[in-house]
Amino acid sequence: MAPAMFETSKKVCVMDASGYLGSSLVDKLIQRGYTVHAAVQDHGDLQVLKGLSCDKKKLRIFQADPLDYHSIIDALRDCSALFYSFEPPRDQPIIKDEYLADEEVRAAHNVLEACAQTDTIEKVVFTSSVTAVIWKEDRLSINDEKTWTDVNFCRKFKLWHALAKTLAEKTAWALAMDRGVQMVSINSGVLVGPDLSIKNPCLKGAAEMYQNGVLVTVDLEYLVEAHICIFEDVSTYGRYLCFNNIINHPDDAVKFAQMLTPSSTASSLPQSIGDTRISQQRITCQKLEKVMVDFKS
Repeated sequence: MAPAMFETSKKVCVMDASGYLGSSLVDKLIQRGYTVHAAVQDHGDLQVLKGLSCDKKKLRIFQADPLDYHSIIDALRDCSALFYSFEPPRDQPIIKDEYLADEEVRAAHNVLEACAQTDTIEKVVFTSSVTAVIWKEDRLSINDEKTWTDVNFCRKFKLWHALAKTLAEKTAWALAMDRGVQMVSINSGVLVGPDLSIKNPCLKGAAEMYQNGVLVTVDLEYLVEAHICIFEDVSTYGRYLCFNNIINHPDDAVKFAQMLTPSSTASSLPQSIGDTRISQQRITCQKLEKVMVDFKS
């Protein structure tokens, strides 16, 4: 039996809609018949949205800062759902300490509180990260949706991206349960895209992630499809790990390193790794895979 689906005639909000994921979600949602409130921060690149090929009559653009509660309320008005992902300003320095991670936590609190105060909101899809799952002292166990990153471990090894994602997601879950907001989270693997580089904070500890069998990536098309699936299937609940590639073979590790490295220096990278051992995979996304199979059928 096919799962019950969300009505595509409703209005939904995407925040931050100017990001790589957000703008693609806007495009896909409008193609599926939704009217979309595209919430962008002041730093957002509106040209990304204006360049979409979708029906512009179904697109409304709002300036909304996740640290400004009232601007969130305006963007959510009359919407039945929110797709939320945190996009720091492009000119903001990479998170280097716990203090800067607090911004993402405050943003999550504001967004969930605004959803709780918006009577029309029926569902929140909260985009988190695999880094909120994988970092802890026990590196031999299998990671799934029940697994949480240890925040003290993050502080010890200065894994600020993982700390921010973990605390923000936990804040969102606590508020959602307290306020009765229906929320699902998608813990995304490393999103492969044009801006991905070795400087991306989610890749701090990448060598250890590879050795531990938890270095996973996701293509934009697959991630967008997962968001739509998780949203439209009314039976979805809790957390969903999302990735469609694992890097645990030496050859794949070399290719990944070359992709992350500027072309001017890529030629200096080794073309192979002497160690040919394959890292045992210690992460699973079976929960999402089952939902997506049912969704497509």
